[in-house]
Amino acid sequence: MTDIAQAVRRALEEDIGTGDVTSQACVHADRRATGLFIARQHLILAGTEVLPVMYDQLHLRKHDGDEVRHGETVAEVRGQARRLLECERTALNFLQRLSGVATMARAFVDQVKGTGCKVLDTRKTTPGLRLLEKHAAAAGGVTNHRKGLYDAILIKNNHIAAAGGITQALRNARAASQLPIEIEVRTRAELREALDFGATSLLLDNLTPAEAADWIHEIAGRATVEISGGVTLQNVRAYAETGAGFVSSGAITHSAPAVDLSFRLELL
Repeated sequence: MTDIAQAVRRALEEDIGTGDVTSQACVHADRRATGLFIARQHLILAGTEVLPVMYDQLHLRKHDGDEVRHGETVAEVRGQARRLLECERTALNFLQRLSGVATMARAFVDQVKGTGCKVLDTRKTTPGLRLLEKHAAAAGGVTNHRKGLYDAILIKNNHIAAAGGITQALRNARAASQLPIEIEVRTRAELREALDFGATSLLLDNLTPAEAADWIHEIAGRATVEISGGVTLQNVRAYAETGAGFVSSGAITHSAPAVDLSFRLELL
């Protein structure tokens, strides 16, 4: 919660600066009001954890992960009218962005239903907002991949090149850490080398669904498989049907469009 509070406070400072001069000029300091956050489209809600940082009087009518229909109120806040007005845009920015991520995540999850394959998010997040965006992805039903470079080992092509090859990269990683190890393989030769060394988690990147299915047939259950690279809403089911345990897509966070939410203020 500390990271979230810091992100919200930075955003408020960026917008309010030395003061909301419009609200101060137009609205009496003693005026109190209520504010309603209203959905203007069908969406999956996320980002409500930012609201308690901004508002002392908050009533959530919907919660993260809830399906919200057009016209429904997701939250109600009360307080000084000036405070509600100065927080309006920042609150909407967070809710619209994060609900957009959750809505995109749910669309991916819906596409792979019945396949037994799980959808993963990635580290392709907005700098400074990773925790919030991963919370939003999870609210949409996606499984969170590693949070950062510190909580799991994912050996990719540049690591392999720097280490001196597949076997050496795996050997070094096993000697250095007890963390889970996943390794990217780009050719059949790399695939076989990784399996021969005993790799238990493989990343197949930038293959077609047909190619991935062929490689997974060769793997034959000796390692778990994640497919990444070019995974979209249009093709994610084809990848999920290859027999992979996981598919990952950066689009869930880096390309999710903001949803339409509005804020309506009413005087008390």
